Amino acid sequence: METYLVGGAVRDKLLGLEVKDRDWVVVGATPEEMLKQGFKQVGADFPVFLHPDTREEYALARTERKAGRGYHGFTVYSAPDVTLEDDLRRRDLTINAMAMSTSGELADPFNGKADIKARRLRHVSDAFAEDPLRILRTARFAARLAPMGFRVADSTMELMRQMTASGEVDHLVPERVWQEIQRALHENDPATFFEVLQGCDALSVLVPELSETTALATALASLNCVSTGDADTATRFAALLSHLPEEQANQRAQALKAPNDCQDLARLTSRLAPQLRDQSDAGITEQGILTLLDEADAWRRPERFRRLLTTVTCTLPDQYGAAITLMRESASVAADVDARELMAQGHKGKALGEAIRRERLRRIAERILKHRH
Repeated sequence: METYLVGGAVRDKLLGLEVKDRDWVVVGATPEEMLKQGFKQVGADFPVFLHPDTREEYALARTERKAGRGYHGFTVYSAPDVTLEDDLRRRDLTINAMAMSTSGELADPFNGKADIKARRLRHVSDAFAEDPLRILRTARFAARLAPMGFRVADSTMELMRQMTASGEVDHLVPERVWQEIQRALHENDPATFFEVLQGCDALSVLVPELSETTALATALASLNCVSTGDADTATRFAALLSHLPEEQANQRAQALKAPNDCQDLARLTSRLAPQLRDQSDAGITEQGILTLLDEADAWRRPERFRRLLTTVTCTLPDQYGAAITLMRESASVAADVDARELMAQGHKGKALGEAIRRERLRRIAERILKHRH
């Protein structure tokens, strides 16, 4: 049996990047031999084992054959007669289809090293077309490596267009699509992910609301804006959908089965951004600001409100920056109203709620006056 370091670890090593995870492939072995050496089997669909000391994953060399639609429709063959090249051939991109022996010798049957030098993301073989998930993975690698000059090869982009036209993308389940989108939102250049999907026509299937050129450009401008910081997934996702009407944003977030916090912030951003813009254009009032703060539940969910303002800042044009600052300051002074103080003055029950509201309005009015002068 022979053991090789494979995939991302080899790619990142050649790129001079930090190797975070190491995966291994074992050629010429059986599951019984692996178990005898102390490995623990964890793979249900095909033989994958954990090293007894390092806990790194060791998979027996295998081949895959298309047997149905979507990314689940495969039969797997794993046996000692499967060669290293057989195993590498089933992989998606040439830069991920290299292996390194324990002595450091590179196995590169599909010229991945040359593609790294050319900064090219190219499919290994026509078997790429059998798995629609590879479209999303390729787009995600493009988003990760774009700052280093990588782009999707023309031949691969054309193949992905053919896959979309054949209906393969329609068979991706929402949970898996969301998983790739979530990862892509945190890549080095997340906008590239959606541009690649647009380029191969898959965006019109997966997020059709953004597939029109102007809509995509607007969405990506907001996404790029929030991505310059350490924004979390919900903030990035809300920025992506922030220019959609509330109902559309809500429906798309649900269709993608995004987590509740992501759906929540996307819906709230799409609702409140235009309201804040209209309030600013008509002339800001303390009543208008308090209504927006109440709708955003800024009192009980201050952290979500902070993320909301981050997203809105990247959604509205610069001319609304002063209004957003005023919202932030108003939330701060209004949240500091001390209910216990008002209770000590004799307010209770419904009257206490009214007293809190009046005091919040008074403080917001003071803040508006300060901004005007």
